[in-house]
Amino acid sequence: MPVFKYNVMDASGRTTAGTLEAENVDAVRNKLSGLRYHVLSIAETRTRRQFMEWFNSIQRVKLRELVLFSRQFATMIDAGLSVVKCLDILQQQSKDPHLKDVIAQTKHDVASGASLTDAIGKHPRVFSSLYVNMIRSAEAGGILDKVLDRLATFLEKEQEVRSKVKSAMMYPAVVLVFAFMMLLALVFFVLPKFKSIFETMNLTLPLTTRALLGFSGFMTHFWYIFLAIIAGAVVAYKLYARTERGRYQIDFLKLRVPVMGDLFMKTAISRFARTFGTLIASGVPVLRALEIVAETAGNVVVSQTITQTRSSVKEGEKISAPLMGSKVFPVMVVQMIGVGEETGRLDQMLVKVSDFYDQEVDSTLKGLTSLIEPLMIVGLGAIVGFIAVSVISPIYQLVGSIQ
Repeated sequence: MPVFKYNVMDASGRTTAGTLEAENVDAVRNKLSGLRYHVLSIAETRTRRQFMEWFNSIQRVKLRELVLFSRQFATMIDAGLSVVKCLDILQQQSKDPHLKDVIAQTKHDVASGASLTDAIGKHPRVFSSLYVNMIRSAEAGGILDKVLDRLATFLEKEQEVRSKVKSAMMYPAVVLVFAFMMLLALVFFVLPKFKSIFETMNLTLPLTTRALLGFSGFMTHFWYIFLAIIAGAVVAYKLYARTERGRYQIDFLKLRVPVMGDLFMKTAISRFARTFGTLIASGVPVLRALEIVAETAGNVVVSQTITQTRSSVKEGEKISAPLMGSKVFPVMVVQMIGVGEETGRLDQMLVKVSDFYDQEVDSTLKGLTSLIEPLMIVGLGAIVGFIAVSVISPIYQLVGSIQ
């Protein structure tokens, strides 16, 4: 309930300020008038508790917490506990403050007569469209425990892929940050001292040395221009990425970048197959499943391909035919989907495709890591070598002139 700050005047003419919790401004005014105060001003204020509630509402729940929630929920439903009782226990056990609040609101809605689907659908930042639709099919089929268990498995796979990508990129990221900091130290602190030394020697400096010292001087005196260029480039990229054409071109280039494009494609296919297979296995209709998969594809090019496939399926075609014509999905994936349609085991085929591409993502990450490390060493060695030669050359020139 909101809190209002007020200023009032009593019968003797003395003013008083305070706060009052009420539903709206009129309720505050009526209450103060009932106490025979003359209201001067009323304004809604934000208490610390309300600020924390607002802050928690914009936070995203970690995938690990959602996995734990789904797995425990499935276990308790399988044990015969009611949904409200399960949510009550999960609320007490949750360590995430935002998830705890969401569970409390969901429990209140379910206890008030709402379905679990409608209750969790009010929190789209926590429960995705995939999650909500799977719960809807579970409630309709009376298999809530099985679907929750399947959701937990799905989220665990998603978390595993994300963890592999993060761990593979951690070492190169740390090395690059450290190297960048060392280069900044050289440019701003070391090279200016060498410049003053060389100026006192009255030497004709080599071209590389002059270029390096000139760059150091520019960065030292006009560093804010460099920052402005970087900030402008980031803002321009963000604005362009918000446009429909920009999102498509950026995602298209991601799939065409050497080495990394292969990784992006395999990750997108793995997500597509895992999401689609999980939805089909949970009883979600094919058209609705394709719509959800398009929303969660993570790549505009793949998303548009799935949307076009959904339109073709709606007109009576098989799923494999438009996917084959799109030239986006590999032939092997399309053929396995076609076999799944022919045999009536589409969900199982999609799971196999997802498992296969999960392994492909893992092997690609390992190969990418082994490729990045020597490239970083060579690149950093070239930069350090250039700086060393540029600094040492004038010193050798000075020694030769003295001899």
